[in-house]
Amino acid sequence: MDEIRDQRECAPVTVMPQLSVRHGRAAVEFYKAAFGAVEVYRVGGTDQHEAVVSQLSVGTGSFWVSDESPEHANFSPESAGGATTRMLLVVADPDATIAVAVVEGAVQIRPATNEHGWRLGRIMDPFGHHWEIGRPLIPWPPPRP
Repeated sequence: MDEIRDQRECAPVTVMPQLSVRHGRAAVEFYKAAFGAVEVYRVGGTDQHEAVVSQLSVGTGSFWVSDESPEHANFSPESAGGATTRMLLVVADPDATIAVAVVEGAVQIRPATNEHGWRLGRIMDPFGHHWEIGRPLIPWPPPRP
């Protein structure tokens, strides 16, 4: 137990989702073009080794993209029949980001509207993952009652 505590003290604790997709190289390029993602790390994704595992960053956030591998129980939304999670991308201009994502191949599920203290809309990327794109309109998180 002490060893686990020591490891936690050495590195900051963070959560980085990993999106399983078909056509990983194309997914990486979509996230770069649609969201301004920067590729931080990559394994594979070449003509010799097509499957890719890539770490991307957007602003201060980070996520991973990898080709699905059913043999390891990693399924894309296409294989699973839908996404099992939704990503939230916080940006200064949700309407503009949604518009760029649609131009790059996303499907708009819901346009950005003001609700619950946020300007928020939703898209489905070309690989089946749903993204809520928005920004808080009030200090966030709001004070607890």
